[in-house]
Amino acid sequence: MQQKNYISSFTENKMKIKAVFLTRFFFISMCLILIMNICVVYGSVDINLWDTGRIVFGAITGKFPSDIPERFIPIVLGVRLPRVLMSGLVGASLSISGAAMQGLLKNPLADGTTIGVSSGASLGAVIAIAFSAKSTLVSGLGTFLMSILFSFASICLILFLAKIIDFTLSTNTVILIGVIYSMFASSITSLITTLADKEIKNIVFWSMGSIAGSTYEEVVLMTVILIICSFVLMRNGVELNAFAIGEENAMHVGVDVRRVKLRIMALVSILIGVSVSISGTIGFVGLVIPHITRIFTGPNHKKLLPISMAIGAGFLMLADMFCRTMFSPIELPIGIITSFIGSILFVFIMIRKNSNKFRG
Repeated sequence: MQQKNYISSFTENKMKIKAVFLTRFFFISMCLILIMNICVVYGSVDINLWDTGRIVFGAITGKFPSDIPERFIPIVLGVRLPRVLMSGLVGASLSISGAAMQGLLKNPLADGTTIGVSSGASLGAVIAIAFSAKSTLVSGLGTFLMSILFSFASICLILFLAKIIDFTLSTNTVILIGVIYSMFASSITSLITTLADKEIKNIVFWSMGSIAGSTYEEVVLMTVILIICSFVLMRNGVELNAFAIGEENAMHVGVDVRRVKLRIMALVSILIGVSVSISGTIGFVGLVIPHITRIFTGPNHKKLLPISMAIGAGFLMLADMFCRTMFSPIELPIGIITSFIGSILFVFIMIRKNSNKFRG
């Protein structure tokens, strides 16, 4: 009798926890939709929400209302909508990458750039910008493909070196090789930037991050990659929970530590490489958003990963909106806004955590 009561109580608590999670996820999803609408509507040219919705609906049906000024249509469909969608996708990619890396490496300061892939992707993009006019091959590949190519080459090199040093691919070894590779790639990037006199302005602006000029082709590609990678990462939520208590403990509960680690790092590398190739280097999103999300979800990665994606998408959409409207017609690089807000939020989160520990 007592055992039955225990089982029913456990099942009831589990259902309550699931209901609370679904309620929070629904609320955050509604907020995300609201943020997306605000970001599409708000800009240097005032277009109300009703007209914006009619323009989008007209694009679907192929017939635009006659009372809407023609100049509004390319602004909404050609500029704002793909840019807002892309900022949301990049924010979601960086956030889930940061959450996965923090769980995998058991390091609160980890994010998608910890293993050096971001530096490698940036190096590829800088090479493309600097030598596009001098090399037919580089010009043909473009910034997008060069960045992805170098991100894949970077993760392969990092894992190869880590395997030579430590066959088990321990966390400390991977982080150490990643940090060293980041310094190496950054030094080459700085050298190329110094030598590329004519393109130095483009390189510096790109390195600060920007989602301007996003196209629907890039949005579709980013969507497909994000869906595939995030689905696999979320399927590994239980394994990431096991990593949170240590690699040895994860091994004892049946987790194939080496295989899971390789899988997660490869998926994060893909997401980071594609994000950097499209938007440039955007800091603090993958570092701060998972910490904010844990306030609502706790450390369970099965809840943390999807909520991180939603919050990260909303955060970067708002940041991009501020970039293009705060000092209009001058547009700020999005990396400035994310670093400024992210650094303040991170300090606040750290103070809050330490104060809670002190009270406990």
